[in-house]
Amino acid sequence: MNASLSPSAQRVQDALAGAGLECTVVEHATPARTSAEAAAILGCSVAEIAKSLIFRCGEQDAVLVIASGANRVDEAKVAAHLGEPIARADAAFVRQATGYAIGGIPPLGHTMPMPVLVDRDLAAFDVVYAAGGTPNALFPIAPADLVRASGGTLADVALAR
Repeated sequence: MNASLSPSAQRVQDALAGAGLECTVVEHATPARTSAEAAAILGCSVAEIAKSLIFRCGEQDAVLVIASGANRVDEAKVAAHLGEPIARADAAFVRQATGYAIGGIPPLGHTMPMPVLVDRDLAAFDVVYAAGGTPNALFPIAPADLVRASGGTLADVALAR
C-alpha cells in the first residue's frame, strides 16, 4: 500500500495492480473535477482525458461510459448499444454504484459490476488519463489497457459535432 495515497486513490491503485497494470495513480495539489481542469494540470489535450460517466439503466442498474474529455455522450447511441433506454444518474446513485464521488470516478474498481462502453475516439492516443478515485487523483493508461481493465467495449458514443 502506498501511504501517500488517499484511501479512494489507493483502491484504484490496487484495482490497477489487480488488472496486471503498472499504471501509477498520482494525487495532485489541485483538484480536476472537469476534463479541462485535468488537461490543464497534466499539460495534455482535453481529448486525452478519459472521463468516466455513470448512467442509469432501468431502476437499479448502472452503465459506465468512458468518454474522451472533448466529447459529449450521445445517450441515444449508448441506449442503442445496450438495447434499452438510459438516464442520467444522480450523485447518490453514482456513489452507490461505483463507491466513488462524482469528479473522481475511475474507470475500474467499482462497487458493482456494470456494462462499460469506451469512446472509440480514445483509441487514437498512445496514452490517455483517467480519474483515480478522487478529484485530485489521475493516472496514465494505454487505451487498449483501459478497455481490457474496465471490461469495456470500444463504441461510438460521441454526440456528433
